[in-house]
Amino acid sequence: MWVVCVRTWLKTFRRPVVLTFSFFQPLMWMLFFGFLFHRYGVDTALQEAGQGAGVQDLAYIDFLAPGVSIMTVLFGASQSGIGWIRDLQTGFLSRILHSPAGAGTILAGKLLADVLRLFGQAMIVLLLGLLLGARVAPLLLALPLAITSVLLFAAALSALSCTIALRSQAQEAMAAFVHVVNMPLLFTSTALVPDKHMPDWLATLSAWNPLTVTVDAWRGALVFGSMPSVWDTLLPLGGFAVLTFWAAVSAMKHVARG
Repeated sequence: MWVVCVRTWLKTFRRPVVLTFSFFQPLMWMLFFGFLFHRYGVDTALQEAGQGAGVQDLAYIDFLAPGVSIMTVLFGASQSGIGWIRDLQTGFLSRILHSPAGAGTILAGKLLADVLRLFGQAMIVLLLGLLLGARVAPLLLALPLAITSVLLFAAALSALSCTIALRSQAQEAMAAFVHVVNMPLLFTSTALVPDKHMPDWLATLSAWNPLTVTVDAWRGALVFGSMPSVWDTLLPLGGFAVLTFWAAVSAMKHVARG
C-alpha cells in the first residue's frame, strides 16, 4: 500500500502544471465571485434560515472561502482515475494487479495519496482565501469531525473516478465524467450560496448532494462554530465512500481478469 502511495505522490509532483492549475482555478473563483458579490447579504439569509446565529457582519468571502476549498477537493478527486488510464495503456496496472498485493490494498494506497494531497490543497486554498480577506473562527472541538468529512468526501469521489477510468479505459470518457459530474454537483450545492436563496426544488436537491453535506460540515466548523452531525454527515459520506471503494475494487478485479 505504501509503495503505491509514494509512487502516486511522485507521479503527481513530476507534473507541476497540474498542481499549479489546481491552485490557480479556485483562486480565480474566489477572486471573481468573492469581489463580484461582496455586497451579497449572505448573513441575512443565514440568520433567516436559523444558521450562523452569533456571526456578525459576515462577508460573502467569509462564506465562500470554505466552499471553494472543498470545491478544490471535488475538482481534484474527479480526475483521480486519469493516471490509471495511463497505467493501463503501459501495462503497469495489469502487472501490479497480478502481484501478491490485493486489489483493495493497491486501491487503498492510491486513495491514501490522493486524499492527503487533496486535503493539503484544500488547506492551501483556504489560506489563500484568508489572505484575500476571508475570516474564520474555527470551533476546535468540531474540527476533527469536519476534517473527517472532507477526507471521506475526497476518498469517495476519488474512488468513483477510478471506477469510471477502469471501466471505460478511455481519456475521452474521463473528460466527459469530469464535466458531467463537477458542474452539476457544484451548482446544486451550498458551496457558493446558502440553500435559503435557492428555489425550493433546488434546495431539496442540494440537501442530497454530498458536496453540500461536506461543505456545510466544513463551513460550520470554520465559520459558524457548529458541530457536524455524525448521523447526518459522517454516516452518509462514509457509506458513499464504502460504496465507491467497493465499485473500484470490482472494476480492478475485472481488469485483472481481462
